[in-house]
Amino acid sequence: MTRLPTPPAPEAGDDDLRDDGPRSGRRRDPQRTCVVSRKPAAETELIRFVLDPEGRVVADLKRRLPGRGVWVTARADTLGEAVRRKAFARGFRRQVSVPETLVADVEGALRAAALGMLGLARKAGDLVTGFAKVEAALRSGEAACVLHASEAAQDGVEKLAAAARAGAARLETGLPPVWRLFSGDELGLALGGTNVVHAAARKGRQGGAACTAVARLARFVDDGAA
Repeated sequence: MTRLPTPPAPEAGDDDLRDDGPRSGRRRDPQRTCVVSRKPAAETELIRFVLDPEGRVVADLKRRLPGRGVWVTARADTLGEAVRRKAFARGFRRQVSVPETLVADVEGALRAAALGMLGLARKAGDLVTGFAKVEAALRSGEAACVLHASEAAQDGVEKLAAAARAGAARLETGLPPVWRLFSGDELGLALGGTNVVHAAARKGRQGGAACTAVARLARFVDDGAA
């Protein structure tokens, strides 16, 4: 009979590295402990991982899957370190299977989630596309965040940045975050256009949710700021 390798011995404080399942109630800004840094942080700053029936590590981005969970700071480099250091076996206290593509899979899921939320914001009327509409949203202070396609011309990006500064100065508010995380084709597919170069989510419920989803992706890849 084939014997599996012995999982890493638990370390002091390992009980804090996992949970026993999704919370049944809601708490404001609950804290969890990253299995790599061993530091507590808000759940929104980490990603929860669970095991599927075959013992494979999978991401639970919505924090709803049943079973015990292990948490990792929501950054690609930290997740990569968790894989290299075999931190999931320690967190779950058993042998686990970690896909070689785990980091790329999580990035892909975050990207899909962000594009999906942008699409919902458009349907709700909380997102505009096109240079003129984005410029108007920036000057009026309605823009919660701005997205430029990765291939957007720099002069257009700079003109919209000037509009953002003008709107912020007039209204005495901060500048909205700006990202270049998607191609024009990706934005167009999500937003119902053939190609989208500039887009802005408005300060509505769906617009705010879309900005939050895009910000989560941006933190994970640590890139994309225009």
